[in-house]
Amino acid sequence: MWAGRVLHAALSRAPRESRAQSALAQLRGILEEELESIRGAGTWKSERVITSRQGPHIHVDGAPGGIINFCANNYLGLSSHPEVIQAGLRTLKEFGAGLSSVRFICGTQALLTSEDAVLSDELNHASIIDGIRLCKAHKYRYRHLDMADLEAKLQEAQKHRLRLVATDGAFSMDGDIAPLQEICRLASQYGALVFVDESHATGFLGATGRGTDELLGVMDQVTIINSTLGKALGGASGGYTTGPGALVSLLRQRARPYLFSNSLPPAAVGCASKALDLLMESNAIVQSMAAKTLRFRSQMEAAGFTISGANHPICPVMLGDARLALNIADDMLKRGIFVIGFSYPVVPKGKARIRVQISAVHSEEDIDRCVEAFVEVGRLHGALP
Repeated sequence: MWAGRVLHAALSRAPRESRAQSALAQLRGILEEELESIRGAGTWKSERVITSRQGPHIHVDGAPGGIINFCANNYLGLSSHPEVIQAGLRTLKEFGAGLSSVRFICGTQALLTSEDAVLSDELNHASIIDGIRLCKAHKYRYRHLDMADLEAKLQEAQKHRLRLVATDGAFSMDGDIAPLQEICRLASQYGALVFVDESHATGFLGATGRGTDELLGVMDQVTIINSTLGKALGGASGGYTTGPGALVSLLRQRARPYLFSNSLPPAAVGCASKALDLLMESNAIVQSMAAKTLRFRSQMEAAGFTISGANHPICPVMLGDARLALNIADDMLKRGIFVIGFSYPVVPKGKARIRVQISAVHSEEDIDRCVEAFVEVGRLHGALP
């Protein structure tokens, strides 16, 4: 009887296993087809491994010798600044590696509900887009930097309780700046609030590095600012939100990413705090970055390249074709220059580019060598005459 039961169990399990194996085979087929389409389109993204600390000169696994790094968000060169590192070490020794806990277990959603509306620039960063998708508010998307379209959407959204215009301050793929003066004027006219993500502006745009709202003189008109400690301010991790006191208190009570994420490692806080101290003491680092950005942009445009944006250390070299961007980036690495090609779905189809990012710790010789390599490789691939 025992043997019969075992046989019966085995036979009854076999069809289930067969169906599971069939489903897994189907999934593998779908995944391989999708991966092959990515390879065929020339948009396959390989990850490069950096084997040294962040800085203007790095070591990359598989690349010969020292490499000049032109694709980091290390705009002010503070990620390896000795005083920033020492501040991180002090807080690491005093407070340990981390708090090993979330702040508090509680909460639903944060600011907007199904009674409200959010109006988003179509080229906002993916993190903003994902946040908007997760909230219950009605969603409106306006054309990139198109204030006439924003006004039309604001008119359409008047039926909702709250209206929030959400935009990047500086757009990470194009290096262009949101027209915050006009956005704030329209928001005031139609009774809307303004949210600005300053991740690619904090620390170096504006007279004291407070971002695009300071640069454009609308600090008193922007309701909410979101930014990061993980780029210009040392490049570690973490971020922050500023706004009315009641709003910040509500986020502390109900914002799920805040409530369910571990507290920041003390060393990250120490590094970011020291980075802010350095920037408050002097604007020499910011001026150095601005001068080197101008040097790169002017030389590249003189050589015949199209550089998107204006006066921002994000300098996208517009190429259009995804495979061309990938091939040029690979050949630049062979010449000791670390840059990355960006293509769909990171940027729209037909707008592939190599995003070059300038840092205050690049030397003028680094800038000139990068331009020379671009000219050589650009001619090799037909991107320049």
